[in-house]
Amino acid sequence: MGRPFGVPVYVAPSWFLVAALITWVFGGQLDRVLPELGAARYLVSLFFAVAFYASVLVHELAHTVAALRFKLPVRRIQLQFFGGVSEIEKEAETPGREFVLAFVGPLLSLVLAAVFYVALLPVEPGSVPGVLLAGLMISNLIVAVFNLLPGLPLDGGRMLRAVVWKITGKPMSGTIAAAWVGRALAVSVLIGLPLLTQSGALGSAAEDSIGMDTVMDALLAAILAAIIWTGAGNSLRMARLREHLPELRARTLTRRAVPVPADTPLSEALRRANASGARALVVVDGEGTPVSLVREAAIVGVPEHRRPWVPVSGLAQDLTEGMRVSAELSGEELLDALRATPATEYLVVEETGEIYGVLSAADVERAFVKAMARPS
Repeated sequence: MGRPFGVPVYVAPSWFLVAALITWVFGGQLDRVLPELGAARYLVSLFFAVAFYASVLVHELAHTVAALRFKLPVRRIQLQFFGGVSEIEKEAETPGREFVLAFVGPLLSLVLAAVFYVALLPVEPGSVPGVLLAGLMISNLIVAVFNLLPGLPLDGGRMLRAVVWKITGKPMSGTIAAAWVGRALAVSVLIGLPLLTQSGALGSAAEDSIGMDTVMDALLAAILAAIIWTGAGNSLRMARLREHLPELRARTLTRRAVPVPADTPLSEALRRANASGARALVVVDGEGTPVSLVREAAIVGVPEHRRPWVPVSGLAQDLTEGMRVSAELSGEELLDALRATPATEYLVVEETGEIYGVLSAADVERAFVKAMARPS
């Protein structure tokens, strides 16, 4: 939809579903408050839905601007069914920055609620502008309060994580604490929200406790609880991922490779590799410069009786600049390099340009899965 501050903003297909739902529900409310609008009430309701999500976008832009100020890359902002999300690619370096990064979103929502309140003061309450401003004031207040709840993946959970991180000195401890509070919050929402609405604490009590309102309240509570529970679990998994990322080192995962000319028969190349204890083949030109990598999957696909007649050049993938990685890479830098140029094998080189070996993407994946399986 645009690139404010250079960050792309996307609208997920689920937004159209929630926009239709808001239009229908708010239209019903308008019919009671402003019955003279007739069918035009749905146009007013649609405007409210768009304005509300514009407020959500401002909330997310607050996170984005703070992240950019801290030199944290932001992949994108996405507006979806339940609000929005700013996809910040790296963790804040300190608990103080993490707290600020989380707090600015709810703060902007509170500021918007105050702005709409001030704008509402000179407006006739029973008018269309009055109803819209009141609705936007209340909705932004709800967004702010809901996001301040102290459990991941909400902003309040990230603030709690920052506090525990500051006290313990361990970001993982903060994540664990905030994630479990988030799961407790999910259970509370699942049980408590329908009880609150039916008791009249959040509105008028329903005359029929098994009516449509009861079903809708229970469905809303279930969806919210599922989103919070899932988000808390994802936060734990991402924290464990970042904790184990430094264990992924190109130098330790690289296979020893043997250089072979392009016209070498596969059987002879494999014999040389076995004799030297290598597990990969690099095709070189007459000057010994690597030009391509023999794909492991291609070797497996050649029957043994045909290997003396198949040159390695026919099984090799030409080297591109992105397929050359430094032996010193590790962690996120290594994964970023592999993501930038997807391939099955990469040539690993020393700082001097000398061939160190071949890195298989499958080996990186296996090491990653193994590291993630170990307890934190």
